Amino acid sequence: MGGLVGLVLTGSAARVGVEPFFLELIDGIEEVLAPQGVTVLLLVAPDLEAELDTYRRWSADHTVAAVIVVNLVHDDVRPRHLATLGLPAVLAGRGDPGFPRVLTEDAAAMTAAAEALIALGHRTIGRVTGPPALVHTAERSAALAAAEHHHPGVRVIEAEGDYGAESGVRGIHTLLAADPPPTAVVFDNDVMAVAAAQELSRAGITGVSLLAGDDSPLCELASPPLSALSTNVHDHGRILGRAVAGLLAGAEPRDHAGPPVHIRHRATTTRATATA
Repeated sequence: MGGLVGLVLTGSAARVGVEPFFLELIDGIEEVLAPQGVTVLLLVAPDLEAELDTYRRWSADHTVAAVIVVNLVHDDVRPRHLATLGLPAVLAGRGDPGFPRVLTEDAAAMTAAAEALIALGHRTIGRVTGPPALVHTAERSAALAAAEHHHPGVRVIEAEGDYGAESGVRGIHTLLAADPPPTAVVFDNDVMAVAAAQELSRAGITGVSLLAGDDSPLCELASPPLSALSTNVHDHGRILGRAVAGLLAGAEPRDHAGPPVHIRHRATTTRATATA
């Protein structure tokens, strides 16, 4: 087979560089593809237009055999753009069904998080979200809204984040200023959760349960260790790698189930106290 598979991450290099998720993901992809002579070509682009320009350049120069598209947004223009360029693509998420897709159960994971926190007595639950344009951000919000609807007396409040550490700090302050404040907060990634936990520790604020939306060594090594929604990201990468291999071999587009998500309770999910 041989060749390169392109992966473009859009955002600041500094922010992307601190997310363990993508390093684990790429490692899993290459575990499958490397024996076939295929390597991942990773590029960080500052914005969407730069990402689209990269695809144009890759197509014109025949740089890559295929592309993996991540962080899908509503009405995402990238899959059709790639199709117009003639670049085969695998979508990591619920994008255009005409492409091979690897689907993760973001809604089910957030439902499980809500049920676990409610079982611990939490009735006001906060969430610091990822970027609102992302499809999986909306899926998670819908799942929490449904949990709120099905549990009378439960209230969910959200603060918008961008996956960066500073937005985790801003988000926790915004949520704790609510009346009443949440007794538990879910974060859409590990970086925001760790930053918020450090901020609470510095401020001497206790009694707030914290749950990270991604598990990673950042969560394990935090003090105290952070509870998290845990996915085998390396396995997720392997599934993407198999989807790419099938695409390059001429297989028809189909959906591939992503790895299951479970809650890893560590030190930061406890029973609700009377006040946060």
